[in-house]
Amino acid sequence: MAGRINADDIQSVKERSSIEDVVRDHVTLRPGGVGSLKGLCPFHDEKTPSFTVRPAVGAYHCFGCGEGGDVISFVQKVEHLTFSETIERLAAKIGMELRYEEGGGPREGGIGKRSRLIEAHRVAEEFYSAALVDRPDARPARDFIRDRGFNRAIAEQFGMGFAPRGGEDLTRHLREKGFSEDEMVTAGLSGRGSRGLYDRFRGRLMWPIRDVTGDTVGFGARRLLDDDRIAAKYLNTSETPIYKKSMVLYGLDAAKKAIAGDRQAVIVEGYTDVMAAQLSGVAGAVATCGTAFGIDHIKILRRIMRDEADGAPAKVIFTFDGDAAGQKAAMKAFGEDQRWASQSFVAVAPDGMDPCDLRLAKGGEAVKALVDDAVPMFEFAVRTTMKRFDLETPEGRVQAMQAVAPIINSIRDSSLRPEYMRSVAGMLGVEVEQVLNEVQRAGRIKAREGADAASGPSGRAADRTPASTDDVPEPNAQEGASALPPPNLRDPVVNNERQLLQALLQYPTRFTTETIDAIPPVAFTAPAHSAIFDGVRTVAGRAADLSTAGWVAAVSEAASLAVRGLLAELSVAPLPTKVDPTSGLPPQRYLESLVIGVHDSGLSRQIADETAAIRRLQNTPEPDQEALRARSRRLIELEMNRARLRDRLTS
Repeated sequence: MAGRINADDIQSVKERSSIEDVVRDHVTLRPGGVGSLKGLCPFHDEKTPSFTVRPAVGAYHCFGCGEGGDVISFVQKVEHLTFSETIERLAAKIGMELRYEEGGGPREGGIGKRSRLIEAHRVAEEFYSAALVDRPDARPARDFIRDRGFNRAIAEQFGMGFAPRGGEDLTRHLREKGFSEDEMVTAGLSGRGSRGLYDRFRGRLMWPIRDVTGDTVGFGARRLLDDDRIAAKYLNTSETPIYKKSMVLYGLDAAKKAIAGDRQAVIVEGYTDVMAAQLSGVAGAVATCGTAFGIDHIKILRRIMRDEADGAPAKVIFTFDGDAAGQKAAMKAFGEDQRWASQSFVAVAPDGMDPCDLRLAKGGEAVKALVDDAVPMFEFAVRTTMKRFDLETPEGRVQAMQAVAPIINSIRDSSLRPEYMRSVAGMLGVEVEQVLNEVQRAGRIKAREGADAASGPSGRAADRTPASTDDVPEPNAQEGASALPPPNLRDPVVNNERQLLQALLQYPTRFTTETIDAIPPVAFTAPAHSAIFDGVRTVAGRAADLSTAGWVAAVSEAASLAVRGLLAELSVAPLPTKVDPTSGLPPQRYLESLVIGVHDSGLSRQIADETAAIRRLQNTPEPDQEALRARSRRLIELEMNRARLRDRLTS
């Protein structure tokens, strides 16, 4: 019968265990006020840290999901242990020997089920490591290690080993160490056949897979021999009570300190790539274990590198092979890019080598340079997409522009979109306005698709239960059913656009059709504002024949469904100016300044585009002088138009 742990020992474990140290194994903490530390909660997905630890009190609490308690409850919840297993784990961590009450002894020598499985893996790791050095039949494994540019010291550093071919060597060793058959099978180290137990891994090179705290919880095994009956190149531990492949990253135990300190994680594709990268000075390198990089891996890394929506962005770098499979993996990672608050980058060696091959061929500095020279995920996704089209033909350029427009529209930070649009325009050799129009069209299409998906067969919003409030934001007055980003009103240009749209909706008779037609759609930087102005232009000629309510209804009907919520808000929001008490109208001078301001910002962007184009031409080996002169004339014309516009504002 299992003995009860002495109550005084339980209290002693609690008092001697530092909640700060224990939590830091899972969450990167930073100062959060006097006597407090904060980080991203390990119990729910969040983008702004609400998980608080008070070391002096020995307690934690998440103001987002409500989880809270002491060091014991934290370990129980985060590692899915029983109370007794938690006490035993914490006691082992601080080197304390527990006493058990009379009437029962400790479970299985003083440790619970999880701890027994961890201990079995520790024994197996030692067994495999010794076999790699001592056994003659491990020569293929030693040759593999040497051929990859590693030596014995490196193999020991990473705990590499060899699984003998005999079939029962490890099983026999574990049995001698006192492990039961059920424990060996449950740990995934042995299998059960008609003739008894057999080794799960045979004749393979072994890597220990460790959890974030450094405990070995599984193994990765590489095929070495042509007569291996299992054809798979890599074979990993099957999922067990202590090993979930979607919750583990190879190398994270060694990399977490660098990831937390540098706020940078490097995702590579294999065990040897992690080794090569870490040995080359890329200390934050990790890899998945027999599965694609997914949502759970993102959550783990976000907590460690403080990937917060309201802080300085962290950095995630993906390395992929240069082949088609590598490009496909990169595009899949780009599809999950919205789940990060960090900036995502891609590093692909020019000759397509992975970090291990690159280190072998060109040394560790080449691996470090590969990571340092990573390009933004957006740029990689755009260039990968454009490769499918013939950019030498007008049709190919248009098709490429249409293909990359949804990518630009999906960029989280709307303030980056104008610059990315200019970059894409330069890559394609088209005008920025063309790219802008396609991006806005992609936004409208996405918004319509989102609205359609959110509606049931009767037209009512379908019932949806988002996985978390961070994944699916609640619609609000500015977003409505839209997938368009909300306008950034901290930008004075965007704020001016908003006020002009308010005036156009609330006082349509104060603007002539000619005035409205003279405002180019590209003058609006916020996609949502541009979509509303599209509706205004469509019905501009009807303003004099409609009441204000009728005018707003007509504009709403003509505008995209995606912006009707924002449109309704602008039609009633007060303008930040005094209204004449007699006429109830805002000053005409104020309205003119709004029109001029929008014109001015549009001209300024065009001037910036022309200036950039001239610089690109000037930097070519043999500049096209005629093109330069044409661009210069256009630039002078734009600058003169802007000067005249500003004169109107000051006169």
